[in-house]
Amino acid sequence: MKGYLPIARPYLTDKEILELNPLVLAFVGDSVQQLMVRTKLACNTTAKAGELHKLQAEQIKASAQAKYMDEIMSILTEEEIAVFKRARNSHMNTIAKNATIADYKKASGFEAVIGYLYLLGKNERLEELFEKI
Repeated sequence: MKGYLPIARPYLTDKEILELNPLVLAFVGDSVQQLMVRTKLACNTTAKAGELHKLQAEQIKASAQAKYMDEIMSILTEEEIAVFKRARNSHMNTIAKNATIADYKKASGFEAVIGYLYLLGKNERLEELFEKI
């Protein structure tokens, strides 16, 4: 599955990426996670589109993302943890539909880390983290 993410560089500098609103990083990270999960499912199952959608939804819901964050927290760098905390602690104008507030905030932090790494072009690091979850 290596090498299937497009390269986002050189749209922003590392400093500009770090300075992005953490919820913007989460916005990007949500899409990146969806692409990674959908690609993996499409390549590793014979399920039809409707079933693929259900399988994908289970993996990208807030409670699942919060669990993933717990699984990778110990291997995150200081920079990645800082991005996670900024997103987790951000004021959110939306309400979690099917998750606790704590899970929703943790999921936003997870998505922000994914978005951050993607925008930096660190696809190998993304793949490393996704192998852990």
